[in-house]
Amino acid sequence: MEEKNLIEKLVELSPGMEIWWDSSPVIFKNWCRKMLEKAAPEKRPIMQRQFDRMYSEKAPGKQLFRGVTTNPPLSLKAIQDDPPYWEGVAKEIIAQNLGIDKESLFWRLYKKVVKRGSDMYLSVFEKSGYKEGFLSGQVDPRSVFDKDAMLRQALELAAINPNVMIKVPGSKQGYDIIEELTARGISTNNTLTFILPQLVDCARTVQKGLKRAKANNVDLSKWRSVITHMESRYGDLGGLRDFAKEKGIELTDGDVRLAELAIFKKAYQFLEENRMPSKMLSCSLRMGPKVNGATRIWHLEEKTGASIIVTCPPSFIEQVMNFEEEKNIVYEPDRIHADIPKNVMDKLMRVPYFERAYAEDGYTRDEYNTHSALQRTADQFSKATQEMVTFAGKCLDSACNFASKK
Repeated sequence: MEEKNLIEKLVELSPGMEIWWDSSPVIFKNWCRKMLEKAAPEKRPIMQRQFDRMYSEKAPGKQLFRGVTTNPPLSLKAIQDDPPYWEGVAKEIIAQNLGIDKESLFWRLYKKVVKRGSDMYLSVFEKSGYKEGFLSGQVDPRSVFDKDAMLRQALELAAINPNVMIKVPGSKQGYDIIEELTARGISTNNTLTFILPQLVDCARTVQKGLKRAKANNVDLSKWRSVITHMESRYGDLGGLRDFAKEKGIELTDGDVRLAELAIFKKAYQFLEENRMPSKMLSCSLRMGPKVNGATRIWHLEEKTGASIIVTCPPSFIEQVMNFEEEKNIVYEPDRIHADIPKNVMDKLMRVPYFERAYAEDGYTRDEYNTHSALQRTADQFSKATQEMVTFAGKCLDSACNFASKK
């Protein structure tokens, strides 16, 4: 294990790049402890130093993690990380809100998780002059097509802390919400985004919202916009290989990773060339592919030099920190501007699923809701959210049973 991991080395080569923690900050301490327990004794000192650089209460201005992405499913993991604590929180909420139902309890619990996590990053927010240290709090994934519900939820989340950025899905209805929130000076993170038309649409929608905000003299000093590309969810969950097979085309793991990167790079170039105020965020990262028997990490390697956000879940960070082949990864400067190999692009452009995703006008806003990656991701997130509702229901039942025995 080297003193600096591959994520730290990537940042050194990429001015303007930010690394974000893709989970609730509430679980960070326990995650570090579990990692150290599993590590070989000789690795633990280096690992501990890397953890100390990731998140530091003493030096928040210098820590590696510059922000956080989260959502109800990830907040569920925070609750599962310390059930007794959150059961206690639930009991307090129930005691203060007689007659509360499980859906209302879930939402209040979720906001408590958002509050606790965003509190942990307020010092980064303040030290950076309100430009970093944001925590993305997502509207309920079950409301992905409900504009009124998303706006109501977004305003509640934004009121929690000044560094809470609202995660809004890339559905047809979501872009109306992004424009409205931007017009009010509320920071947004566009999620459930997989294709170039969505990414471009978001950038232009933010511009419209900013125009309204400036016309109304809205305070934008603490405002920010990021646009997420859910890379492997486009390539793997969306069914790229299956769509290619329908055309008699076999895609390798490398082809799939490059398809995702092609969309990301084109979106990055669009924002860069048009000097858009939004910043691209790369998520759903994967190790791989294997090239000549060696494992690569193209989702990192191809982003050197990029002024972007790279959000990393604990599982991915663990893979990178324990990567036995890390010495084989040699970053090349400014790979973000390197073209995807022509032979790969020629193959990919024969697949309509990719061809449309790569074209700026490949989908209309009315078609976003039918995209397979969006539908499958929304479904997964909704089911995970329902698990948090179930937890709230159990807390409610427990409190009612306790009260009935008195």
